[in-house]
Amino acid sequence: MDQIKIGKFIAECRKKVNLTQVQLAEKLNITDKAISKWERGIAMPDTSIMLDLCGIFNISVNELLCGEKIDMENNYQKNEQLLLDMSKELERKNKIIWTSMWVIMGVSMVALFAGIMIARFLIPEGVWQLVTVIGCAVVFLIPCFYALKLEVSVGAYKCKNCGYEIVPTYSQALWAMHNGTTRYLKCPKCNKRTWCKKVLK
Repeated sequence: MDQIKIGKFIAECRKKVNLTQVQLAEKLNITDKAISKWERGIAMPDTSIMLDLCGIFNISVNELLCGEKIDMENNYQKNEQLLLDMSKELERKNKIIWTSMWVIMGVSMVALFAGIMIARFLIPEGVWQLVTVIGCAVVFLIPCFYALKLEVSVGAYKCKNCGYEIVPTYSQALWAMHNGTTRYLKCPKCNKRTWCKKVLK
């Protein structure tokens, strides 16, 4: 989706219905700064107010997301293109989240290893050495919990038995045995526990 194009289209539609940014903001119960961001292509309207916005402009959601008026002949083609664009955008965001998860895990493991080496060779044996090791372990675990949250937020886990794609809760993923990003989960479709592999699509 082209946010700049959508922003210009919103500005055009607003002017056609003779509304200022402030008046449109009042109708939608939001700030005029939000309208300004849409029109400059910095942000997009929330899905919760898209229908209201389209109602004010007398346009379809499809036209809003395409950033142009669509005649009936091109409607089907535009719908397909819009779905493809949205799918690509979701895939791109999922890859960014997935990469971030692995970066967090990698940095955490390096930090843990460095902390243990410092405790082993630079701190004399005793209470402070133990405190340092425990501190490093805690600092390592916090990003790990966050990385798991990122892992659960994208894609799904594919059941090895029936192929159903499972989207577990954070606690289900946390307590499931795992080997990397493959987790031992109970499938709600076939009701069996299997090693479910992570899929991003």
